[in-house]
Amino acid sequence: MKSAVEPLKARRIYLLLRDRIVAGDLPPGCRLPGEPALAAEHEVSRVTVRRALDLLEKEGLVQRKAGSGTFVHDTRSVRPIVADLSNVLSHLIDMGRSTDVKLLSFGYVAPPEAIAESLGLKPGERVQRSVRVRLIDGEPFSYLTTHVPEWLGLTYSEAELAARPLLELIERSGVKTERATQAINATLAGPEPAAALDLEIGSPLLTLTRVVHDPSGRGVEHLHALYRPDRYSFHMDLVRIGDDGERRWSPALGRPRAPNKTKADKANTDKNNAGEKPTRGSRAIKQRS
Repeated sequence: MKSAVEPLKARRIYLLLRDRIVAGDLPPGCRLPGEPALAAEHEVSRVTVRRALDLLEKEGLVQRKAGSGTFVHDTRSVRPIVADLSNVLSHLIDMGRSTDVKLLSFGYVAPPEAIAESLGLKPGERVQRSVRVRLIDGEPFSYLTTHVPEWLGLTYSEAELAARPLLELIERSGVKTERATQAINATLAGPEPAAALDLEIGSPLLTLTRVVHDPSGRGVEHLHALYRPDRYSFHMDLVRIGDDGERRWSPALGRPRAPNKTKADKANTDKNNAGEKPTRGSRAIKQRS
């Protein structure tokens, strides 16, 4: 029984320390209390504390220095991604160009029934299926599985998908993308996504399912994306609308503008509108596929 309980205790200490690091309560460069002090604070053995520190070190949140102790690692060099939900298709191509990609698989298959239905495919119609991992500053943050109707997938090659954003390839074929529907949820990492995202199996992930349509309503892309929550977040600007007594929050179209902008302000705004938004002292990137 004890052997089963100890990993749970280690996980609990890991999560407590991780939350403090992510929240900034333990800033970069800060030295953590020693193993004896942490063991006494949480009423566990030093072995349990060591396991918790191992998890933090594996995630890149702390750095152990022999003879000096354990220090909070500065992770700000890895720029977090911020997805703008108020304008789902905006900047998708630009964002694809701003990140690196690894193409893990590419082929033509019979789609699952749910995907065939969401794309409005005819019976027997195949899809081009691909699995990609996107990276920012060399670190993986998303695991993308896409299904595109076969007739559209044939307009680009495997090599092109490995080098160019999918939306750019779709629009190059002459297809105009007009709207998208998407759902956001949470899930746990299976073996393949965990390995691709450099996580443990069972780690929490954000999941997004998006279907992109052309002006006629025909589905042209089905995307299932898994994101590391420490490197990706969703953002939406809201405004108050309606009459008194019936006022409510509604998504803002575009980012709010500050009055009387200087030329410098305008330059910063143009930069943000191009897909960059500062966060925690570093720049962040909006959603792309």
